Amino acid sequence: MIRVTGDTHGEEIRFYEENMVGEHSWTKDDYLMICGDFGYIFRNSPYERIFLDKLEEKPYTICFVDGNHENFPAIYEYPKEKWNGGYVHRIRKNIVHLMRGQVYTIEGKTFFTMGGGYSRDRMYRKPGVSWWPQEMPSNDEYREATQNLKEVGNRVDYILSHTAPKEVVNRMNRTCDENELELNGFFDWLMYEVEFKQWFFGHWHSDIGIDGGKFRAVWFDVCEIK
Repeated sequence: MIRVTGDTHGEEIRFYEENMVGEHSWTKDDYLMICGDFGYIFRNSPYERIFLDKLEEKPYTICFVDGNHENFPAIYEYPKEKWNGGYVHRIRKNIVHLMRGQVYTIEGKTFFTMGGGYSRDRMYRKPGVSWWPQEMPSNDEYREATQNLKEVGNRVDYILSHTAPKEVVNRMNRTCDENELELNGFFDWLMYEVEFKQWFFGHWHSDIGIDGGKFRAVWFDVCEIK
């Protein structure tokens, strides 16, 4: 079973039973996808590494796209490898960072991943300590994403991202910052040029379905993909 949830922000309580109902029964055949702001490598501290070791004891696989609140240099230090058709950073034996612009095949389903987002609170953060410029995708990452989608005929089953297309954000009664229009524009292109069943995203700290659930904002909800 594949399940999707939202921003965990390094909070240990997210893996408590009340927040991850039924988690104690998940097995090696289960996957948990996190739509950005994973956060357990944010301070890159010994305490965080101890908790990552605890997560490594879980039988299931934990996968995350990056959000805007991530320590990118620390994530990039982990080994890069090919996994289920796309590239990942291997954090632990059962924890992987799903890199930007990749297409993975898991349980016979295809997933396109595109992390990244803009920190509107960056003025309150310290560069290299609590904020990193790599939060927004680079031109090379956009090109790789476009090429990888082209190779699968612009057709995937699911899209996993941190933020969402501008049109979807507006329908949530939220607004996009002018500094993130490039990423939102890329997502707007995906909406109309890529065939997909469902799109999951985090960032907005909401649990809500848009367009009959084709677009799904996740935070604490844990959605099953059957």
